[in-house]
Amino acid sequence: MGSLKAALVIQNWYRGYSARLKARQRYALTIFQSIEYADEQGQLQLSNFFSFMLENYTHIHEKDPELVARLFGSTLQDCKDRQEYVSCIDVPDSYNGPRLQFPLTFTDIDILVEAFKQQQILHARYVLEVLFETKKVLKHMPNFTHVKTSPSKEITICGKCQSRAAKLIFRSNGLPSGGNSYIFNGDFVDRGKHSIEILMILFVIPQSYLQMHGKKILQILEDVYTWLPIGTIIDNEILVIHGGISESTDLNLLHHIERNKMKSVLMPPIPLDGEDHDTDLKTKVGATIIPREVKTNGSLSEQLTKHEWEQVIDILWSDPRGKRGCYPNTSRGGGCYFGPDITSKVLNKYQLKMLIRSHECKPEGYEICHDGKVVTVFSASNYYEEGSNRGAYIKLCCDMTPRFFQYQVTRTTCSRPLYQRVNAIESSAIRILKERMISRKTDLIRAFQLQDRSKSGKLSMGQWAFSMENILGLNLPWRSLSSHLVTTDKNGNINYMSSFQDIHIQKPVKEAQSTLIETLYRYRSDLQIIFNVIDSDHSGLISMEEFRAMWKLFNSHYSIHIDDFQVDELAERMDLNKDGSIDFNEFLKAFYVVHKLDKLMLAS
Repeated sequence: MGSLKAALVIQNWYRGYSARLKARQRYALTIFQSIEYADEQGQLQLSNFFSFMLENYTHIHEKDPELVARLFGSTLQDCKDRQEYVSCIDVPDSYNGPRLQFPLTFTDIDILVEAFKQQQILHARYVLEVLFETKKVLKHMPNFTHVKTSPSKEITICGKCQSRAAKLIFRSNGLPSGGNSYIFNGDFVDRGKHSIEILMILFVIPQSYLQMHGKKILQILEDVYTWLPIGTIIDNEILVIHGGISESTDLNLLHHIERNKMKSVLMPPIPLDGEDHDTDLKTKVGATIIPREVKTNGSLSEQLTKHEWEQVIDILWSDPRGKRGCYPNTSRGGGCYFGPDITSKVLNKYQLKMLIRSHECKPEGYEICHDGKVVTVFSASNYYEEGSNRGAYIKLCCDMTPRFFQYQVTRTTCSRPLYQRVNAIESSAIRILKERMISRKTDLIRAFQLQDRSKSGKLSMGQWAFSMENILGLNLPWRSLSSHLVTTDKNGNINYMSSFQDIHIQKPVKEAQSTLIETLYRYRSDLQIIFNVIDSDHSGLISMEEFRAMWKLFNSHYSIHIDDFQVDELAERMDLNKDGSIDFNEFLKAFYVVHKLDKLMLAS
């Protein structure tokens, strides 16, 4: 009897221990996801700045009439034909990688796959040839690929897929073939090593269906990406798209739009004369206004209408939720959240039975919701950190229930114990959260001090949590995370300055004010995109005149309260050789976060 009680005690303890580990893992994933979505929201909000820039920048810097063309015009691929590109690149006799003949044969494909296994590099000339061959094929494909299964033909569906996951799937499930078709549902190579190699294999192998998604890899691929199909319909019953749907999703319209005119989620359509110009730029993505005097070299005809663009944004960026209805996707800043009623309405309207989508990391690699009508599949294991999540893919066969295959790619031959994996995931998540906090240090301190009326340097847990959410807007369980972020006294009150005790942003110039440094660090990704756009010769150098003009616009549009002279002084100090220009990418790299733990490890 005593041994039975002991066994029950041990069992209950272990269940509680496992539950606590799972809760910590869940909180860590929530941090990763909240920050990822906030960054995506910032990317979409850049489109509003481009609108503002086009209305103002041309008046300040009229000597650059090509700016609008670089933002909204055709890509380089439209200006040059295949021969003009390829003829510029010679393959030297010393090249010992795979040599391909076009059009490709199965022998060429075998040569390419084997070469990549041997870590050989494909010459740039052949990469370009593959891209042009791919574009030629994609241009003849419909917006939605209609495929059928049969007892002898299965279809494998992969969600977000990094290179290591793709290699594992091919090894365990076989390469695409006539009887082994694949659907890669967007974001197929946006992270991990060997991304271009995987992309080349996906492009050259038949029966490998690729679909549109929201991210670019290299500028040279942009034109090819615009021709990727929007989605797939399997057996006239299953809709496969990257994101989701909204209450206004119109599959008939999406079947007929000119998808190649969808250049980027950052570049919404330019309203033509007669279209509505009154949309609030600060509250709705997709309202871009260009003044009448700006010339766009005819590129206006090469864009989707605003309604078409929003339809595509919805299916690329939307996420399912348990709540009924359709409401804005505030986490991402684009698309919507759709409930089970919206799923039923859209599927019934088009005589469909199921929606398979990707776009969200799931701990187990897949998730089923909306009464089994919506399936999320996510194929990139360890997406945020080693051990953070499993990957999965789906296999479909004629008249059969979908089968799920899960896996976890690991660098070690033996998986680490759960507590070690959770410790690593949690540590990494807290690290990036603290970097988010230090980028808003001045704002957070101001919010803390407003709550601290007695000037004690301490706040209650509720006051601290309210201030954190009010400034950072990440919708995180701050009370549960507080033990990782701050110190408390014996009464449970929080010493709010301890939020920043083990982290700071390195100053490239000691005299620079903290507010300026935090702002530049917080907006460094946005600024890099903007300055790369106006860097017409791709030199990486920005003149002081361009720097000042763009900063004034950025400062005005984002309502940043920093004196211009502070930025001017910092830029002049960063102009090391005093030639009137700065290497802007190096300028941004000068702002980085230093963790106290890093210093201790370095010292040891």
